[in-house]
Amino acid sequence: MTATGPTSREQQAATDSNLVDMNWDPITRIVGSLGIYTKIDFKQKQVAECWSTSSIFRGYSIFMQGKDPRDAHFITSRICGICGDNHAACSVYAQNMAYGVKTPPLGEWIMNLGESAEFMFDHNIYQENLVGVDYCEKMVRETNPEVLELAERTEAPGAAEHGYRTIADIMRALNPLEGEFYREALQQSRLTREMFCLMEGRHVHPSTLYPGGVGTYPTVQLFTDYLTRLMRYVEFMKRVVPLHDDLFDFFYEALPGYEEVGRRRILLGCWGSMNDPDHCDYRYENMSEWGRRMFVTPGIIVDGELVTNDLVDINLGIRILLGSSYYEDWEQREKFVTHDPLGNPVDRRHPWNQHTIPKPQKRDFEDKYSWVMSPRWFDGQDHLALDTGGGPIARLWSTALSGLVDIGGYVRATGSSVKINLPKTATMGERNFEWRIPRYSNALERNRARTYFQAYAAASALHFVDKALAELHAGRTKTWEPFDVPDNAIGVGFHEAVRGVLSHHMVIRDGKIANYHPYPPTPWNASVRDSYGTPGPYEDAVQNTPIFEENSPDDFKGIDIMRAVRSFDPCLPCGVHMYLGNGQTRQVMHTPTAFGGS
Repeated sequence: MTATGPTSREQQAATDSNLVDMNWDPITRIVGSLGIYTKIDFKQKQVAECWSTSSIFRGYSIFMQGKDPRDAHFITSRICGICGDNHAACSVYAQNMAYGVKTPPLGEWIMNLGESAEFMFDHNIYQENLVGVDYCEKMVRETNPEVLELAERTEAPGAAEHGYRTIADIMRALNPLEGEFYREALQQSRLTREMFCLMEGRHVHPSTLYPGGVGTYPTVQLFTDYLTRLMRYVEFMKRVVPLHDDLFDFFYEALPGYEEVGRRRILLGCWGSMNDPDHCDYRYENMSEWGRRMFVTPGIIVDGELVTNDLVDINLGIRILLGSSYYEDWEQREKFVTHDPLGNPVDRRHPWNQHTIPKPQKRDFEDKYSWVMSPRWFDGQDHLALDTGGGPIARLWSTALSGLVDIGGYVRATGSSVKINLPKTATMGERNFEWRIPRYSNALERNRARTYFQAYAAASALHFVDKALAELHAGRTKTWEPFDVPDNAIGVGFHEAVRGVLSHHMVIRDGKIANYHPYPPTPWNASVRDSYGTPGPYEDAVQNTPIFEENSPDDFKGIDIMRAVRSFDPCLPCGVHMYLGNGQTRQVMHTPTAFGGS
């Protein structure tokens, strides 16, 4: 008899027997109901499979229909309690296009100052007080005690800048609630939130943003109050950048192979941010040009190469696929937009033509398992599962490769890097930093980019203050332009939410909203296996991630998996909302008030 080896089915069964199901639902230290379901091969010390899921439904695209389009930014701001202002700004951009109105320069500089403050605020509190806990002394002690021992013996190269002698000292400073740097970062978050409120009135749902401009009253005192806080933040960043460089570089050295944690193919998307009023008129016909003049350059990066930085190309390539999400297809439904204002055909799966038809059902990882759809970008051949890398890595990568940005001597893109100049502050001299395009899109580089983009936002804001004061001193104090709402129109707003790409697509018919679809970064990052079987970015980044944690399976924390997921800065309210299934209804008893309302 001839001996035969095991069949493929037997080999698969043997492999499956080595896999352990481990789930984290919900993921902590983020906003929203994100669940990560995995199969881990502890023998090979590797994640074998991953599913990203969310069990609550989002309905904004449904109840926006029939609303007055002028209310869109106030309503969509409530999509999220974290980045609501980004939604409001993006909605204003979409409305400006639909109404044919251009914001006066001073109004645009005020919006840019508000959005810059939001980048500084949100990245700071997330990096230091939420994701930073993954790298603090207490966490490393619980998951990699040998790494902590090495950190105690490792001098921090940037100690003279940030003040911490060893890497372990940095880790201790990041310990939640008691760590010195942890507490200092909380104080900076207060400053940056105040900066935001000076420009946009209220955090996080702005009260002074409108189509056509802003309602903020501009004075020298207003911009001075902003600037005094900004300079304190600038001084803080001079310590933060070298601190994080030391920390993340140490992990590469302490754990050879750690570059594979959270690593995926380089497929990055950035829609650009902060418009230049000298070029932006919000006309779709001119969008290619004014999009390239943004202070963060839009772009799609595939395998490290810039595919396009043209917002018209980016817009036309967006596709919304379903696959493993709980919705019915809209193939036979009405197509709202057949061609864009330039005459280009618009696909049925484009957001202008999307219909949201929920179909609740039992979760099945072999079929449907999440309320998050699968946005993709079609390059003419493939539907690419772009990610934002948490926002900053895509923004910096796109801006660097395009080489178009030169912000008043504060920020300059070189084609391979972004140079950031922070001027002299109260106790520290000028500092120059350079973010260089990395080899990988992985957990550590996503986190590193977040630190550098904080410095980028601060440096950009210095320029915006200069420009706003110049307008004021020249007597050009107009911040808002009147407009009329057309009976029929389309609009699109492109912006960057803190954690990545943000677009709002709107269709107006008979003066009312006929179709409206906001697409923030989380649906892109948390998307599920699409109709072609392509996993979403969270799933892709976690699958094949190696396990470096020293704990046994019985005491496994999953720290490497958590670092991979949290490096994307998940924020699920922007992807999902609420569903009460099995025919249940939610009943709320209203008591009349003294004013006769409820």
